Amino acid sequence: MTNFLVSEENEKGFLLEDILISIRKDILERCLKITDDKRPEALHVLSNNMKILNLLSDAIALADDSTKTLDRAFGPHGKTPRIGTE
Repeated sequence: MTNFLVSEENEKGFLLEDILISIRKDILERCLKITDDKRPEALHVLSNNMKILNLLSDAIALADDSTKTLDRAFGPHGKTPRIGTE
């Protein structure tokens, strides 16, 4: 059973892209708190966060593409199971 994602056992779960969007928002809020901090540690963390944000944006696009692919092939995402079962 999945803990966070929509599945046959967890129909009230979330779409992967929605979780990733929420995480991206949290990281952006943290970045705003340290943008004026000139200490090397803060600059290092900010740089890492910027890289993570780019990776998250790529992951969001991939997750969204998968959802659209499954929606086209098997109908709206509220209907489970859609894939992985015969």
